[in-house]
Amino acid sequence: QVKPQFESRANMNCVVFTAVVYKTQVVAGTMYFIKVQVSDADYVHLKVFQSLPYENQGPSLESFQTGKTRDDPLTYF
Repeated sequence: QVKPQFESRANMNCVVFTAVVYKTQVVAGTMYFIKVQVSDADYVHLKVFQSLPYENQGPSLESFQTGKTRDDPLTYF
């Protein structure tokens, strides 16, 4: 659901967009830190906020880090 947000903000067009691993942090909703494969060798880390269910809002892309590899550890940022 955040692919269009990422492509727009990063000015990229991703043929591949596959989540590899994720971590969560509970706040007033849930913050997801997601490692996403965007090409054969390129990965990005996404920080996505999902508000509480009663707020009826979809996930929103808070920030991202590009230039990552498969072996880069997924950390909170």
